[in-house]
Amino acid sequence: MKLCIYGAGAIGGYLGVQLHRAGVEVSLVARGLHLEAMRQNGLTLKIDDETRTARIRCTDNPTELGPQDYVVICLKAHSVPGVVEAMQPLLGPETAVVTAVNGLPYWYFHRHGGPLEGRPIETVDPGAVQWNRLGPQRGIGCIVYPATEVVAPGVVEHHYGDKFPIGEPDGSRSARVTALSEAMAAGGLQAPIRDNIRDEIWLKLWGNLCLNPISALTHATLDVITGDPSTRDVARRMMAEAQTIGDKLGVHFRVDIERRLDGAGAVGAHRTSMLQDLDRGRPMEIDPLVTVVQELGRMVGVPTPTIDTVLALVQQRAEIAGLYSRPAPARSEPELVPA
Repeated sequence: MKLCIYGAGAIGGYLGVQLHRAGVEVSLVARGLHLEAMRQNGLTLKIDDETRTARIRCTDNPTELGPQDYVVICLKAHSVPGVVEAMQPLLGPETAVVTAVNGLPYWYFHRHGGPLEGRPIETVDPGAVQWNRLGPQRGIGCIVYPATEVVAPGVVEHHYGDKFPIGEPDGSRSARVTALSEAMAAGGLQAPIRDNIRDEIWLKLWGNLCLNPISALTHATLDVITGDPSTRDVARRMMAEAQTIGDKLGVHFRVDIERRLDGAGAVGAHRTSMLQDLDRGRPMEIDPLVTVVQELGRMVGVPTPTIDTVLALVQQRAEIAGLYSRPAPARSEPELVPA
């Protein structure tokens, strides 16, 4: 099995070391000081009071690697469209693209069924670049639950979690998704195959949608946001709007809003990724986590007043910090999907 991890940062580095230990022929695409450190000293993973260093082929030039069986995208979702052309040398006729990104993947409406079948999503795939150049038929869903951090160039620290649910857009247990699950399990990772991966995608998005922008606006940690009645109510309203959209799209939410918020609060004094990006002056992942839900609301004719308000505020906050540019407005006309 040849597998390239495109974006070998915190999560990508963790995956890379674990899969390498399982005997997978892994390669890493990275850049900057992190890449140079990996070239010189290998990739080091600190996990369970143990330090593991792996010598893995790494590059900033995908043409050196050739076609792969799997390309695992471990980038921030908003940066993926900009590297689609660079990915082309990695793609052979049977290459699968595993979207280990936050938010909805570019292939979301591939084999979805219903009136939105085959529809690209502008806020996560502007101009349908990923849809056209990667191809929705390559897509395998992957949800990232572990918490990891690049603590120094070439060094990744694992904090908690080892679960990466995966699944085909059509829910099948294909040979390619089964082989990937088995390889990840051999590397000490949990990669259960889901027969409706979209439900799992929404479960994570449901929390990210509200908790990330609220944290960026207030600088509060998860325990504070979910424990304060006022901010918890804002989150609850955003989640209720999203659930109505999800219901229209056939999503099954296996927990209710209060349980989802309680679960987030139980993580404790955690600073969300959006708040960390704001603090560190990095581009903020607003469109894949928030704007996309607004866009889907417009598609299915569901009003999103609370989401709209919080989105406007966090967009302006990010623009003032120089970390975000607003996308062109998505289609505004409602495209009702039957309940």
